[in-house]
Amino acid sequence: MSLRNLDRLFKPRSIAMIGASKRANSVGSVIARNLFHAGFDGPILPVHPEHKAIEGVLTYNAIAELPVAPDLAVIATPPDSVPGLIGELGQRGTKAAVVISAGFGEGGHAEGMARRQAMLDAARPHNLRILGPNCLGVMVPSSGLDASFARVPPLRGRLAFVAQSGAIVTTLLDWAKPRGIGFSHVVSMGDMADVDFGDMLDYLAMDSATRAILLYIEAVKETRKFMSAARAAARIKPVIVIKGGRHEASAKAATSHTGALAGADRVYEAAFARAGILRVRSLEELAAATETLASGLKVGGDRLAILTNGGGLGVLAADAVIDEGGRLAELAPETIEALNKALPPTWSHGNPIDIIGDANGPRYAAALEALMADPGTDAVLAINCPTAVASPLEAAEAIVESPSRKKRPLLTAWLGEESTAEARSLFSQNRIPSYESPEEAVNAFMHLVRYRRHQDMLMETPPSLPESQAPANQAARTVIAAALRDDRTWLTEPEAKAVLEAYGIPVVPTRAAATPEEAAKLATVLRGPFAVKILSPDITHKSDVGGVALNLDGPSDVRRAADMMMKRVAQIEPEARIEGVMVEEMARKSGAVELILGIVDDLQFGPGILFGQGGTAVELHRDTALALPPLTMNLAKQLMAETRIYQLLCGYRNQPPADLDALAGTLIKLAQLATDLAEVRELDINPLLADASGVLALDARIKVAKVEPSVSAKPDERLAIRPYPKELEESFSLLGGEEISLRPIRPEDAPLLKALFARLAPEDRRLRFFTTASELSETMARWLTQIDYNREMALAAFATNGSRQDSELGEGMLGIARIIADADNRRAEFAVTVRSDLQRHGLGKALMLRLLGYARDRGLTEVWGHVLKENRGMIALAKDLGFTISSPPEDNRVFHIRIEPAKAAAA
Repeated sequence: MSLRNLDRLFKPRSIAMIGASKRANSVGSVIARNLFHAGFDGPILPVHPEHKAIEGVLTYNAIAELPVAPDLAVIATPPDSVPGLIGELGQRGTKAAVVISAGFGEGGHAEGMARRQAMLDAARPHNLRILGPNCLGVMVPSSGLDASFARVPPLRGRLAFVAQSGAIVTTLLDWAKPRGIGFSHVVSMGDMADVDFGDMLDYLAMDSATRAILLYIEAVKETRKFMSAARAAARIKPVIVIKGGRHEASAKAATSHTGALAGADRVYEAAFARAGILRVRSLEELAAATETLASGLKVGGDRLAILTNGGGLGVLAADAVIDEGGRLAELAPETIEALNKALPPTWSHGNPIDIIGDANGPRYAAALEALMADPGTDAVLAINCPTAVASPLEAAEAIVESPSRKKRPLLTAWLGEESTAEARSLFSQNRIPSYESPEEAVNAFMHLVRYRRHQDMLMETPPSLPESQAPANQAARTVIAAALRDDRTWLTEPEAKAVLEAYGIPVVPTRAAATPEEAAKLATVLRGPFAVKILSPDITHKSDVGGVALNLDGPSDVRRAADMMMKRVAQIEPEARIEGVMVEEMARKSGAVELILGIVDDLQFGPGILFGQGGTAVELHRDTALALPPLTMNLAKQLMAETRIYQLLCGYRNQPPADLDALAGTLIKLAQLATDLAEVRELDINPLLADASGVLALDARIKVAKVEPSVSAKPDERLAIRPYPKELEESFSLLGGEEISLRPIRPEDAPLLKALFARLAPEDRRLRFFTTASELSETMARWLTQIDYNREMALAAFATNGSRQDSELGEGMLGIARIIADADNRRAEFAVTVRSDLQRHGLGKALMLRLLGYARDRGLTEVWGHVLKENRGMIALAKDLGFTISSPPEDNRVFHIRIEPAKAAAA
């Protein structure tokens, strides 16, 4: 459903408890006790046909007897009774229910699934929201709401915790209370028949009492909704997740290398990263990451300088950095020189910077100043171990008083207990993060690094491919359609390479031969040496059955190899259909790196793009990373950087670096292929050779399957992130004859948007943006151009090339119209901006008509906005378009204007 009525779930004015009990330690009795003793300031109405009172409060025999319609109902009754109760509550006017009861299809049981559907059917006519079923309940300490059977009530705080498991909730509460960790909301999701993670993220993102959102997830539903909600929330506040079931075996055996490597958990990992979410592995790490992100530290990269008075501790910290995927900062010569002047000759002369066990405060301060000025350092970790010849507190005071400590992120680890407690307290008072061990501090640093990377990924919006690069995918569709007509699951290697060629991915030339003699003839027209491979629709891994022969010199060698290969494979795989062999020119790329690129189709998140070390031992290396399409150059390069093989691609000793741009471009093309062709279920390019001259695919496998016509017509609907909507690009003419190009905004439009803002008259800026600032900040420009097309749309207007010479339009962005839909996808707020010197040319009306047409096609029921009353131009346009205009009582400075898009389009 949506965010509708979730306020009744978390901010109810009255609560009905159905299924309360007096039986000691029963679920019903614990819920009743929690409800009545949590401090809720409103009526709590117990319903029970037998008990006269619960917790000293008179009960009601039935819902019909309740004196008021409760905002929220808590239900803990046998599952067969729940659909009827939901229907009765809906008729009374209740808008939210927490269903504690189980028995609604857990494990896929048909009877329970039918009961679940009956419950949803009963709720739907009344827009009644359901949390659960089979959940622990909900707790909102700030309003005294504890509708749960948790043993330990949460402390009040600013963290929201949303979990799929009631056991995880109770464990976290028991763990958090003695540590003084408090919560704004604690929500047990249960089976998520209605309210799901997407709803919760949308609600909590807008909740001012929530500083950060913590999630425990086992699975999500409606993945595009989840991704949109997560991306929206992560732009506003930290979202941190624990994912359960990391090592659960795949339910479906995979037959390609890519399928074997890309398990469901890896797809979740890619989804979390793309949504700007930080993933952690334990409850302790969850709390630590929350505290670290709350410190406000922001790192520019992953290079850490380690300052320590103990060499062994520095080594442990360095190991942790490398283990976690960070880098030790390489100190610049000027930094080494500064340290030489400030430190004893016996210092380590490298990173970690060991300043010796007798280091006092001034020595720490001098070393810190040098490191904070080092251009190759992104953060500094200062470590201290207690010694008898130096004071930990003096060292801490020197760190705190250092004027340079705020130049870069600073973390500290003062080891010990009694002797360092005062130092840690000093750090806490000065908001300097402090940790009990080097490993914890490094982990915190890497939380900052990963969070920054994921936030950068969140802001990436892939543009449309230029027309010159747009793949001729019809050729690929023709190949796939032919295979599906033959009821084949796997394309042959020549077919697979034809699909890759259609998308501009270089492949080694491959010819098919039905007999050894035909293979020998091909060797007379191709350039040797040659490779011969078995050709069979039933054999996907050719080398496993001896179906590959390399470095063949001439026609006779080719004929002999083909003859022996066809006979050998027929013996090993007697059921396989052998159609002949393939003859290829051997690719001579000395020093090239063997890679694997692939596509895996996940049931929940759709296609994913895999990259890593290739070759015949790909499963043994297990050096791969996964990303969700669509991709940008930055996203593609970040995907590559997540692997160990990336270091080799960047150049090693006498080996020059590979063409990383060509490699990233190939990943983008592969992502486009995955977007366009819903029939492709798995794809391997293994190996793909990469060197300084470019890339070349030597072998390819593609698994295909039939899809519904509706899916084939709109294949990008399968993607977890909506790609650039190229179908919205159009051209039109204004009344004066000026030709306009209209398209959705793209990330690279940020400078153009800033230029448009700069060309607005001060009064236009005030009327449109409610500000007189003369410049749009870089952050705001990124925010407005890097959008989630699933929830937002911004249509930008440009002068068409070739427009008449005397046009006043000029270059750059002429105007922009934007809508942002609410999480319900029912209503959307709009805004429109036209360059000041181009107003009264009809551009604003043209933009609004197209924006309203988009809103109609999307199914929005209302478009609305607030307009300053002195903005006569916008008010006149609103009247012309048919908007309803009213004055909101809460703000007499503005008009509230609204319209139904369908009616506007009809007009």
